Amino acid sequence: MITVLIIGGGLAFFLLIIGVYFSVTSERALVEERLSKLLEEEKSPKASKESRGALTDWVNRRVEKSSFGDRIARELARADLKFKPGEYIALYAISIAGFAMVAFFLGGRLLPSALIGAVMGAFVPRLYVKRQQGRRLLRFNEQLPDMLNLVVNGLRAGFSTMQSLESVSKEMPPPICDEFRRVVQEMQLGIPMERALNNLYRRIPSEDLDFVITAINVQREVGGNLAEILDIISYTIRERIRIKGEIRVLTSQVMYSGRILALMPVALILILWFINRDYMMTFFVPENRLCGLIALGTAALMIGIGYFVMTKIASVEV
Repeated sequence: MITVLIIGGGLAFFLLIIGVYFSVTSERALVEERLSKLLEEEKSPKASKESRGALTDWVNRRVEKSSFGDRIARELARADLKFKPGEYIALYAISIAGFAMVAFFLGGRLLPSALIGAVMGAFVPRLYVKRQQGRRLLRFNEQLPDMLNLVVNGLRAGFSTMQSLESVSKEMPPPICDEFRRVVQEMQLGIPMERALNNLYRRIPSEDLDFVITAINVQREVGGNLAEILDIISYTIRERIRIKGEIRVLTSQVMYSGRILALMPVALILILWFINRDYMMTFFVPENRLCGLIALGTAALMIGIGYFVMTKIASVEV
């Protein structure tokens, strides 16, 4: 039985690593796959069904029909991960099972150790997705002023708005070229520009992008010189990026100090639980249980207050 559990935990970690690897190294963008999905199924429906397992296909169909699946798909699209909602849920379950299995054996084969591992396994995929979203959003915002300059030059050269956006999808680096390629493809399929741009904003929740989309939609309603408007917005965004960069440099030490100081006690408790469990159990023996729970609760409260205060100090709105 123990051998089976060890093999199962190792297999879960192996599948987790393989899934993350293919999500990072896949050459095909998820947005393009979704746009061409109908066309591919019409061309080769049999090959499309054979390319996926029956269980994965069943899970995908059930998840994609729910609002929960729509939310997962939106989060994965924002992170540019090549997972379907059902595949992400399967990877999420594998992560929980794998971490719980490893923690179960490292923690003396106790149920609390398995629960600790399960909680850690539940946080790892979400943290990875959030990290990918943040990095992608940061790169998008940094590329936005150059994209606006390219659009402005195209408009002044006599291009239409759609042609200027198409040039962005061809000449700019990712991730901005991938997102505007999706916008152009949606408009070519008959979706109005306003709706396509709103879909872009749902995938990329950027305040700077919101300014650009609002300017384009207002110009289409009331008219005006779009090139001049976008040129002014480009200058404003460049200044905001410069100021944000300076603030990030000045506040990075405070931010990382707050995170490290908040995580250090938690990490120390987990290490002591797995290395010297008898020492940690002194908090929960009957004669010390009340004082131990009060001490742990007070420590958690002070850690939370300290992290909140340091985060507020380092948070500067621009």
